[in-house]
Amino acid sequence: MLTVLGLGVRAICLSALALATVVAVTLPANAQLYQTKAKQAFLVDYDTGTVLFEKNADEPFPPASMAKLMTLAVVFRAIDEGRLSRDDEFVVSENAWRTGGAVSRTATMFAELGSSIRVVDLIRGAIVQSGNDSCIIMAEGMAGTEPAFVAIMNDEAEALGLSNSRFGNSTGLAGTDQRVTARDLATLADHLIRSYPDLYAIFSEPDFTWNNIFQKNRNPLVPMNIGADGLKTGFTEESGYGLTGSAVRDGQRLIVVVAGLESEKARAQEARKLLDWGFRAFEPVELFGGGEVIADAKVFGGTQRSVNVVSDGPVELLLPVGLLDVVKAEIVYDGPVVAPVTAGQRVGVVSFTTIEGLSKAQPVLAAEDVGVGSLPQRAVDGLEELLFGWW
Repeated sequence: MLTVLGLGVRAICLSALALATVVAVTLPANAQLYQTKAKQAFLVDYDTGTVLFEKNADEPFPPASMAKLMTLAVVFRAIDEGRLSRDDEFVVSENAWRTGGAVSRTATMFAELGSSIRVVDLIRGAIVQSGNDSCIIMAEGMAGTEPAFVAIMNDEAEALGLSNSRFGNSTGLAGTDQRVTARDLATLADHLIRSYPDLYAIFSEPDFTWNNIFQKNRNPLVPMNIGADGLKTGFTEESGYGLTGSAVRDGQRLIVVVAGLESEKARAQEARKLLDWGFRAFEPVELFGGGEVIADAKVFGGTQRSVNVVSDGPVELLLPVGLLDVVKAEIVYDGPVVAPVTAGQRVGVVSFTTIEGLSKAQPVLAAEDVGVGSLPQRAVDGLEELLFGWW
């Protein structure tokens, strides 16, 4: 364990005893050597949060129709909070009809000008048919204008921690300055799956008929019988072909994002190959049980010099099946932790990484109470910080 002092952020390797527990798990020789034609790609395990693969995951690109996922996040939240009902109806404005309807020659649910459509049908139009008209109708119905709705989208994105994404309209149509990243899209997909399971089920519907026009689900993964149950495709000339998807096999869910591909065929192939590889090459391993002491953190001004830390629940990492290797484990916290400390208080995060690039981070909590030390104890700690804190 490092003995670096000071009040800044530090990374501390776990004790030899704790690390020995980690070394015993199985790891591959070449996990991150997987190759994809996608310009941006990201693959993450839903349950453990383990990042299995990433390529330019934080490089911004135009979202195309994958921007509709943020539109749906805003709509789903309003329904969940009771501010909007699935049976509420919105009127099709001329703007929605011209910009995203049949006359626009873009993806559309073929909503008729001046008609009233239930919210649940507009949701299906946005998901199954990728209708631009359906998104604009919902945006105008909820916020009055699409720009006002976009402001809500960006507020929601910020609240979800999508720090590298910015939305310019409800549809993803070109013409506005908007960018997303593969990592942010995976985070958004995780939110939709986890927070709105009933509404998320619509993503797996194979087709939808509106205005007597039958359209199949535009997500190429859904009909492949590979466990796929969502989410959205996207394409613009600038961004190329992209897809945010998810699939479940044997109780395990993976979320995949690919972007920057040259054709619909390549998009479907690369997304499926990445999912197949993820399901085949990895297995979940519990590194620490819930409440198990995994390290200690230095305490300033307390009745004791350090406090044991435990993970916030069991620590699981999805690790590749193969050769033995070493997992690097670190506790990262702002410290030393200032007394008093309360059991259960969050003091930092434990992060695990492998030489192949797999990663996971999880909060760590104080395992015990630590009271405020005596005046002489606090004086010694203060002198120590004064003399050695700069190290």
